[in-house]
Amino acid sequence: MTRRRTHLRTTPRGTLRAVTGLFLALTLVLTATGCGGDDSSAAASGDGKGTITFGYTADYSGAAALAVAEKQGLWKKTGLEPELQVFTNGPLQVQALRSGDLEFGYLGPGALWLPASGKASIVSVNMLGLADRVIARPDTGIHEPADLKGRKVAVAEGTSGEMILNLALREAGLKPDDVTKVAMDASTVVTAFSSGQVDAAATWYPLIDTIKERVPDLVEVSETKDYYPKLTFPNVFVTRPELARENPELVKKVVGVLKESGDWIAKNPEESEKITADFLGLPADRLTGSTKHVKILPSSELTRLSQDGTVGGWFDRLADIFVEMNKLPEPGKSTDYYLSDLYASAGRTDRT
Repeated sequence: MTRRRTHLRTTPRGTLRAVTGLFLALTLVLTATGCGGDDSSAAASGDGKGTITFGYTADYSGAAALAVAEKQGLWKKTGLEPELQVFTNGPLQVQALRSGDLEFGYLGPGALWLPASGKASIVSVNMLGLADRVIARPDTGIHEPADLKGRKVAVAEGTSGEMILNLALREAGLKPDDVTKVAMDASTVVTAFSSGQVDAAATWYPLIDTIKERVPDLVEVSETKDYYPKLTFPNVFVTRPELARENPELVKKVVGVLKESGDWIAKNPEESEKITADFLGLPADRLTGSTKHVKILPSSELTRLSQDGTVGGWFDRLADIFVEMNKLPEPGKSTDYYLSDLYASAGRTDRT
């Protein structure tokens, strides 16, 4: 039986974007937590059996694959028993990975600088985020990224909002200091934009839905899908680099579960919203529409895109953005931290 534990830790400022309803979800998840964890030496022994520790965040993208894997009984096929641990963000999961308290975890796009800096290895792409936007107030005359020059833009630093802003500026031939960035937390961005304190904002759905209630005719200046397939904002699953080196067969078994779960989600997106809501202890309709803001690729396509270098290119281009955001001293190469060959060679649980 899958076991769950909840980690209520302080969220570092600006490391991962806020998600509407997250803390409600965390509170509700507390009612579903199980007993404390056993050690995972059996899983690490090489026989592929035993307990593994797996982190996630309490939102649709962060929990859907694990929710479906549990509902469909996919772990049973591998002989693995996951101990699922919920965290408030990705960076805390990387801390747990590095301390040995966690073997696998989930990262949103705003935390991908961590594997790029060698602190984790990416074993699988989960979903591609489509929620991020640069938006402008209708009375500013801002219609395209070039119009942002000299304007006041609200942004939560260190998030995917800052990433989409920097990307839009780059595509327009502008630099980050060509605009006046007004740093604030994600919830304050909503207030500042709605009240006219700034000309534009870099943020994401569902926060933009809230803004639209107050500024219905806002302008969407730039969005994530404008840059696909050259660049996108993936969320991913990660492990400790040494675990991937020392026990690749175990990692492949886990990736096989993630592949099969992702393929099921790709075929049943609306049902996956309901399963994830139930997994998180939320009302059935709480996550309705979540799949509108992600792109879910089947494992066959992710394998092809991994083998032809497309996925690695996504990480390399994002690393350039992280350098601009002062998260990385230099971009490095995705071949050092995205285990594309391991992903491609991992078999789905129904084919092993």
